[in-house]
Amino acid sequence: MTVYRDSGVVLRVHKLGEADRIVTVLTRREGRIRAVAKGVRRTKSRFGGRLEPFSHVDMQLYAGRNLDIVNQVVSLDSFGSAIAADYSRYTAATAIVETVERLTSEEREPSLKLYLLLVSVLRALAETERDPSLLLDAFLIRSMSLAGWAPALSECARCGDPGPHAAFHVPSGGLLCGNCRSPGVARPAPGAIALMAALASGDWPGAEASTGLMRREASGLVAALLQWHIERGLKSLPMVDRGGSSPSPELGGYPAARGAALARIAAGQTGPAEPLEDDPGFDGPDEVEPPRVGTQQQTGALT
Repeated sequence: MTVYRDSGVVLRVHKLGEADRIVTVLTRREGRIRAVAKGVRRTKSRFGGRLEPFSHVDMQLYAGRNLDIVNQVVSLDSFGSAIAADYSRYTAATAIVETVERLTSEEREPSLKLYLLLVSVLRALAETERDPSLLLDAFLIRSMSLAGWAPALSECARCGDPGPHAAFHVPSGGLLCGNCRSPGVARPAPGAIALMAALASGDWPGAEASTGLMRREASGLVAALLQWHIERGLKSLPMVDRGGSSPSPELGGYPAARGAALARIAAGQTGPAEPLEDDPGFDGPDEVEPPRVGTQQQTGALT
């Protein structure tokens, strides 16, 4: 058997037989892989506790025909315990790892930038007091950009005419000018598009200055865009805790955005949105590989 070593983040685990588990991991070099961790459900397992969701680990594996076999695991960062202690952070992290799985539909396709972005956002969720809702939206926008689906936030998505524009059309991928505007466009609250642009570019002072209404409208648009591009809903999105907010009548809100937001935008439904209480902002960390893994690599993903 070929032996290889790689670092990765555990996305999901499920039982196999009486004592084993199959772990899904986004690795630094190999992309998304699935591997069998033998005996990890036994109380005397050598590394059972290290292979939990959201864990950042360094692994030695045997390459198999369909599933690899985990031989050794060293914990680099244990994000899981800190994230699981807070419901809003846990639900945001669950949506993040599900998004990563959807964006890496093919196994063993290297996704280094997505891996670095994932490590950075999990570290921010676990080690900072930043608003998990903003961290989640920043991750979703940037992961869509990495996949080639960057939303048009400063120009018309069809003709490229510079903005600002008031109409937003999810199937077109962003803002539409007056000449390209078509039935079914949404008109987000003032500042919602600016917030999305701030999250995409790393303008955290601008992001933290946003109001609850802006965050709510931007969250609905981000959710609708993501699910439009991946052509399916995310099971974890309805569970995301947005501070007890009710769904936005126009954009479907974020907890209800699994299909509802896209359908309402396509139907052109509008209505006043109830403002939320302002949440504290955050200063995004530099997107770097942890020093314990190797040399730092600046990617600017959450700067």
